[in-house]
Amino acid sequence: MAKIRCLLVDDHTLFRQGVRRLLEGESDFEVVGEAADGGQAVEQARELRPDVVLMDIGMPGLSSFEAARQIRKNRPETKLLFLTMYEDEDYLVQCLEVGAAGYVLKDTPAQQLVSAVRDVYKGGKYLSSQVLSKLVEDFRAKVRDAKMKPRMSTLTPREREILKLLAEGNSVKEIAVLLGLSVKTVEAHKFNLMRKLDIHNKAQLVTYAIQKKIIKIPVNQ
Repeated sequence: MAKIRCLLVDDHTLFRQGVRRLLEGESDFEVVGEAADGGQAVEQARELRPDVVLMDIGMPGLSSFEAARQIRKNRPETKLLFLTMYEDEDYLVQCLEVGAAGYVLKDTPAQQLVSAVRDVYKGGKYLSSQVLSKLVEDFRAKVRDAKMKPRMSTLTPREREILKLLAEGNSVKEIAVLLGLSVKTVEAHKFNLMRKLDIHNKAQLVTYAIQKKIIKIPVNQ
């Protein structure tokens, strides 16, 4: 049975040796080389043609991300798995942008790392559970923030029009005449726009319209 050929890239020798022992303890793995920086990783990936490159982030010399780009360019079939201590969303995004198939934290249990390498070798994706949990929490926080902030983009064109007219001082009856609508329809639009924007009185409505430059503050000549 063909073995999964792995290249280990990390500037800490002891860490590389530990990962080597772990992988070589499995019958379906073969560590074909080691590199201590990004430049060496590009050269060895070209020469050794590994199936999976396990690469650290933040090594000296050529950046890990640039090394990853070059490896993918020279050998698209090679899978990239970043093995790092950084539980950081920005780093994760950069890794995915350069074509990484996996992002695993260095404190991940040994058998999860083994599973991650097998998954990416087979064409799958793998993210550490800690990273996934953080992404979910960040997403939930963003959703909560979005719900708390009144959004102009949720208004319909008609609601925007009525918002402007109300802020300019027109009454509901006057707006109904101007737009050729019934008073009841204008009242419904007014209720909806104030609910969407979390506005509860005329003063708040005018303040919001000025802040969003829907109307301008009159300037005395």
